[in-house]
Amino acid sequence: MTRTFVSGILAAAALTFLSTTAYAEPEVVSGPAAEPGCFVPWTAQTKFFKFPKKDGPYRIALANGFIANTWRIQMIQTAKAYAAQPDVAAKLKEFKVVSTGEDVPAQISAINNFIDSGYDAIVVNAQNPTAFGPVIKRAKEAGVVLVAFDNILDTEDAINVNVDQKGLGILWAKWLAQHLPDGGKVLEVRGVAGTSVDTDRHNGIHETFASTGKKWDVVEVIGKWDDPTAQKATADAIAVHKTFDGITAQGGDTGVVQAMIDAGHPFVPFGGETENGFRKFCAKHAGEGLKCSSAGTGPAQVAVAIKTAIAALEGQVVPQSIKLPLAIVEDPNFKEGQDFYPDQSDNFFVGNAFPTCGINFTAQEIMGQTKENQ
Repeated sequence: MTRTFVSGILAAAALTFLSTTAYAEPEVVSGPAAEPGCFVPWTAQTKFFKFPKKDGPYRIALANGFIANTWRIQMIQTAKAYAAQPDVAAKLKEFKVVSTGEDVPAQISAINNFIDSGYDAIVVNAQNPTAFGPVIKRAKEAGVVLVAFDNILDTEDAINVNVDQKGLGILWAKWLAQHLPDGGKVLEVRGVAGTSVDTDRHNGIHETFASTGKKWDVVEVIGKWDDPTAQKATADAIAVHKTFDGITAQGGDTGVVQAMIDAGHPFVPFGGETENGFRKFCAKHAGEGLKCSSAGTGPAQVAVAIKTAIAALEGQVVPQSIKLPLAIVEDPNFKEGQDFYPDQSDNFFVGNAFPTCGINFTAQEIMGQTKENQ
């Protein structure tokens, strides 16, 4: 074989690789999105992507991190329920789920494994917004559609799907400021340290309190969005600090209220998430002082992320950053059978519908699924 011939082969191979890489990258196009009611751009400056169309059915993976709380468990169940719906299942050759815990390198390794295994798209709830740079680059070069949701990625090379998490912290803090016009001592029950959701909500709360010009004494504890963890953290805080004028919690809210009850702490204004048990307490004890703002987004946002991944693989136009609406109910508007469900588990998160995306789940659909890897 001559050197010229070998060089020709290598040059052709290089050209093929480069053209494949270029083909794999999304084209930045003008909007609107394919489903503008569902795929809402985050801002007027948000870019729109159009990926090269791939023929289905597709292999899609969910790379989850933290699993040890009810929101994440319900999220996994919701993902499986969505993938099992007939019109979605018809587009999927395989749907894989892996949860890796709080170990960031383990989650990155899982994503790398999915890329190496030839998956078409990977949906990720990231443990850290900034640690995924190399694997994002690998996914882009391999033509793998990467969609982050809830805890998103600090990049414009992947698609992000989320609610305004900082805006949620702002909402809770504004609501508390209205109910505590002179300021006061507030218990802040935080989520999982290092995640973008926890950081954004925390920043929204503190920036809003600071903007009021009032004196706020905020005591922070870690609840990990988990009822038992949040309940113990709240009980310990009450034992040390005795009383609080208000409370805000990112999750584990049912456990927070239970800790108040167990300690005989007076009910106070509470800005929290959308757990069914929390909303039951809010409705039951409103007359005793438990005035609540319950806001957030149910775990069904994972379904929007999967829907986005499929749309991208089909060559539809999607925003690089998609903004989802919040589910909000505040005292005195808690309605049984609409905002909370007495016959459902306390751990069930309410707000599992995105009508503009054609996504809606019954409790039975979700609870019929398992949390295990598949």
